[in-house]
Amino acid sequence: MCSTWPSLTLSPTPSPTHPQTTTTNPTPPHPTACNPIVKFYDPLNLSGADFWGQGEEATIGFIRHSEIKHSRVAMAAFVGYIIQAQGIHFPWKLGYNSEYIASHSPAEQWDNFAAGGKWQIFVLISFLEVWDECGGGTESHYMSGRKPGAYPSFKLLKDNIGHPIIDLYDPFGFSKNKSQAQKDKGLVTELNNGRAAMIGIFGFLAESKIEGSVPLLTKFGIPHYSGEFMQPFEGQFSYFGN
Repeated sequence: MCSTWPSLTLSPTPSPTHPQTTTTNPTPPHPTACNPIVKFYDPLNLSGADFWGQGEEATIGFIRHSEIKHSRVAMAAFVGYIIQAQGIHFPWKLGYNSEYIASHSPAEQWDNFAAGGKWQIFVLISFLEVWDECGGGTESHYMSGRKPGAYPSFKLLKDNIGHPIIDLYDPFGFSKNKSQAQKDKGLVTELNNGRAAMIGIFGFLAESKIEGSVPLLTKFGIPHYSGEFMQPFEGQFSYFGN
């Protein structure tokens, strides 16, 4: 593990009792590989924690998997924010009653999205999380030996229902023939890019709420957002009221 950053994610479910493919958790890159200047950064000593009484190795597996997953989500969010902010969008409507409004910021476009469309996105995310926790029905849990960051294959679905779905992890097999050194370098690159993206997307959000809070972004004139980022169904649905 290059470093340990506290992350919020779903609590892992116990590994299913049916036979699974168990792999040996590969040795992560050296702690200084991601950033030789910062080196091993673990201010909360998470690497020495024992999550849910599963032991240190399982805990490190959880933290590594969590960071890689959050890095990928942040990279998608960062790139997506930039693309949408430039007015690049699909040529069709957002929904039956939702039109694309060119003057709206990415966050405002989300608010303009119909509740039904938002629920479809959240249901898909929930399915992907459950599939990950279950190891695709064939692999061990990432706290029990599965390689952190390796999303389970959809082979079980393809074999049983014939759905032509592609795998999320290495869908075209580009990585399977790479050397271990190339894979280690790729992991370090992904982690560094992901960490930068996490800082970047939060920079966009902060600047859009408090102008001047991120001086490097102020000159780009990021539109102010008056809504609530932590209330994705604002005006439509909320456990805490609107």
